Amino acid sequence: MTLTQIVVLALIQGITEFLPVSSSAHLILPGKLLGWPDQGLAFDVAVHVGTLLAVIFYYLSDLVKIATYTIESVVKRRITPVSRIGWFIIIATIPAGLCGFLFESLVSSAARSLQVIACTTAGFGLLLGLASYCNRRLCWRTVLSIEGERADSLRHLTLQQAVIIGLAQAIALIPGTSRSGITLTAGLFLGLRPEAAARFSFLLSIPIILASGLLEGIKLYQDPAAAAVDPIEMLVGALIAFITAICVIHLFMKFISRSGMALFVIYRLLLAGFLFYIAW
Repeated sequence: MTLTQIVVLALIQGITEFLPVSSSAHLILPGKLLGWPDQGLAFDVAVHVGTLLAVIFYYLSDLVKIATYTIESVVKRRITPVSRIGWFIIIATIPAGLCGFLFESLVSSAARSLQVIACTTAGFGLLLGLASYCNRRLCWRTVLSIEGERADSLRHLTLQQAVIIGLAQAIALIPGTSRSGITLTAGLFLGLRPEAAARFSFLLSIPIILASGLLEGIKLYQDPAAAAVDPIEMLVGALIAFITAICVIHLFMKFISRSGMALFVIYRLLLAGFLFYIAW
C-alpha cells in the first residue's frame, strides 16, 4: 500500500466509525473511484484496533467506574445506578453478537452489493431524520432535563430501552446501515436526549468492535499470507484512525447538543444518490 492509501483509508475509518453515516458506504469508494486494490484483512484489523482504543481512551474514566461498580454488584449482590449501565451494555450487546455469529457470512456475501449499501444508506438516513424530528419537536422524551445533571447521563436508562437499542444494533450487520446511526435512531425514538443516546451508542460499540477485531485477528492468524504484512503500515493506519476517532467523538458530542442530526441525514441522502449513480 502507498502512504496515500494508508492515510486516506485510516482517515475514513476513524471519521466514519462513530458518525451516523455508514463506514461501509465510504470504504468502498476509494476502490470504485480510484481503482485501489483491497487493503487486506491485516489493515482492517489495524484500523479497527485504532478506533477501539480511541473510544476506550475517550471514555476511560467512565469505563473504569462502570466496570468497578458492575463487578462490585456481583460480589455484593446489589445493583447501583452505575452498575445498571454496565449490565445494560452487556445485555444490549447480546443481540448483535448472536446475529453476527449466525449470519456474518451471509451478510458479508449476499448483502454487500453497491445497490444494497445505497438503499440502506438512504433508508436508514431518513429514519434517523424522523427519529431526530420526533425527539426534538414532538417531545417524545422520557428523560427531562434535570438541573445539575449531565446532558449525556444514562442514570435514567431502562432495561427495555437498552434491549431495544441492542436489537437495533444487530441490524447494523447489513452494510450501509451504520452501527452508530441505527443505535442513535433507536435511542432518539425511545426519548433519550441526543447526548445520552450518543454516549450509550459509543459505549455499546466497545464490545462489538472488540469482538469484530478478535474474529478478524483470528482469520489473520490463520492466513498464510499474514507473514507478508508490513507492520509499519498497520501501525501508521492504527495511529491515524486512533487520533481521528478521538477528535470525531469529541466534536460530534458537542455538535449534536446544538444542531441535531439534520446535517447527517442530508449527507447520507447525497451519498446514497452518488452510490446509486456509480452503481448504475
